[in-house]
Amino acid sequence: MPKRISIEPHLSLSELEQRYRQAKDVVERSHYQIIWLLASGKSSQEVSQVTGYSLSWIYELVWGYNRIGPESLGDKRHEHQGADTLLNDIQQAQLWQALQSPPVEGGFWNGQKVANWMSELLGHSVSRQRGWEYLKAMKLRLRVPRPSHQEADIFEQEEWKKKLATTVNQVQEEHPGAEVEVWTMDEHRVGLKPIIRRIWVDEWTVPVASVYWRFKWLWLYGFVHPQSGETYWWILPFVNTEIFNQVLIDFAQHFNLGENKYVVLALDQAGWHTAGKLQIPKGIYIIEMPSHSPELQPAERLWPLTNEPLANRTFENLDELEEVLFHRCQQLLQQQDLVRGLTNFHWWPQVAV
Repeated sequence: MPKRISIEPHLSLSELEQRYRQAKDVVERSHYQIIWLLASGKSSQEVSQVTGYSLSWIYELVWGYNRIGPESLGDKRHEHQGADTLLNDIQQAQLWQALQSPPVEGGFWNGQKVANWMSELLGHSVSRQRGWEYLKAMKLRLRVPRPSHQEADIFEQEEWKKKLATTVNQVQEEHPGAEVEVWTMDEHRVGLKPIIRRIWVDEWTVPVASVYWRFKWLWLYGFVHPQSGETYWWILPFVNTEIFNQVLIDFAQHFNLGENKYVVLALDQAGWHTAGKLQIPKGIYIIEMPSHSPELQPAERLWPLTNEPLANRTFENLDELEEVLFHRCQQLLQQQDLVRGLTNFHWWPQVAV
């Protein structure tokens, strides 16, 4: 049987219907319609279908109405236009100053901790919602920090960006009639150790991912041309100089590098990228990135894309995983706009075609 919800008799059925039909505000009208229909004996599922509101929102609306009454209905945003109704200009400046340091109770700032700070300042209780509103009003955003190695040298990184642009110009001057492109590449280890990712589910579901931990690995070699979003892939069992030499040879042959086309290839300082036995094919100019600087590497943006079909899955063996990874790389070959949007950093050299 569809679930029917009990409605407290704050208003009679006829009063609810009258307020629903006379309401001028769209939100208030919908709220009274929901309470009226439920009070009339309709199930929550039927009300959801009629009004378009989700079950979870209907339950929240009923919870407020049963405990508070008609005052809980309607668009409460009309009652306080913005977050400046609680704090004056001086108090807002004090809040901004407080937000520049960690909260007294430790951890990180959130709506509740801002509300606690405001409550102490104003001498009365402030809801968590108002704390969140002030965070938003001050143009603050909840974002995950970009990792930066403590040994990274920001000045060296800026100099390298200039060096990359200079190298591209030099290659163009040395080969005035040839096509020049700026590529980069990196390697990514994937294996039978599960990759767990968050997924969207309804509020009543606890997602479960079947896992079977084994430490067996493959290496995905990913080349990307950020300006166009073009990619080139190898799936191999190891990383070493001998294999990397073969990958470079194949890359040069695949794109016909040589007399009429040259590639400036940006690499990190992995041992097999800098080994004395490294053999660089004609048509490739390698430029090494500064150490401890993954944020300079556009190819790092490829791995969340290649991990997508592997996440929350268990593979019986590496062959099965390789098959899925192979098809994913084939898809990404055709999704150049997506790749370009992720990898074409604003400072990356743009070469005229």
